[in-house]
Amino acid sequence: MAIPDIYLVDNGSLRPSATIALRDLAKSLSLLTDHVVEPVSLLHSHKIDPVELGGQPATILKRRLRAALASGKRDFILLPLFLGPSRAITDYIPEVLDSVQPKGEPLHVVVADPICGASFQEPDKRLAEMLADQVRTLCPEAISEGKQTAVALVDHGTPAPEVNQLRNAVARDLKALLGERMSGVIAASMERRDGPEYAFNEPLLEDLNVANHGLSEDLVIAMFFLLPGRHAGDQGDVAEICQGLLNKDAFSRIRMTGLLGEHPALLEILADRLRDACLLADRTNREDGSAKL
Repeated sequence: MAIPDIYLVDNGSLRPSATIALRDLAKSLSLLTDHVVEPVSLLHSHKIDPVELGGQPATILKRRLRAALASGKRDFILLPLFLGPSRAITDYIPEVLDSVQPKGEPLHVVVADPICGASFQEPDKRLAEMLADQVRTLCPEAISEGKQTAVALVDHGTPAPEVNQLRNAVARDLKALLGERMSGVIAASMERRDGPEYAFNEPLLEDLNVANHGLSEDLVIAMFFLLPGRHAGDQGDVAEICQGLLNKDAFSRIRMTGLLGEHPALLEILADRLRDACLLADRTNREDGSAKL
């Protein structure tokens, strides 16, 4: 196997800030690992006006793979910028790979573990540690003085039970890290699909209140999101929902942490996932006399 192309893959967004953040992560990861890591989205980002991206158009995975295959590349490592085993990883990426598979030719692709690691039930402890750091930074008075502050770990909501279980496991770990200095830690979803089969996403952020959930009037939103976009960016959906909670006096104060993509430990996790993927690719193809990654 030749030295593979390495793509840091996110879901994609129509907001330039998400693509810019992805590019920054890929650049930093390249410097940290001495590998060339390209930023590539699954969807949407190619529709952004290049003027808003410094003149450099964004690309999506299917287009990037086709261009690479046309130039003779056959070896790839995909590094998912996803917290857990979302349908984008388990369903969509395989569909893309099938659609670009050259007829009669091998295609070597290693898809690295998501950020949570190999287990969504026992995720990488660094995820909760990152969130705990951000909560402590946002409300030091709750940590030092023991003031009554509640934490809601909020994710997008998902059709995949495994991703929901990941969120709940990280909320469990976060509660253990923050201890009794917080009045409570609860997991909630920004939104959910209709139907009883998706009820595992409950409670929704918009339904939280002091009376029904045993929370204090001072609420911190621990953002279980990686990059800015329509949901987690400035004036995004989460911020709008929080304003709605304040407007109806569900809480007296709501503060939101930064995104996980802003925490330096994310690069360390991605570097670990990339290292493991390189080792797997090297081990799998060593008999072919390939170059070591």
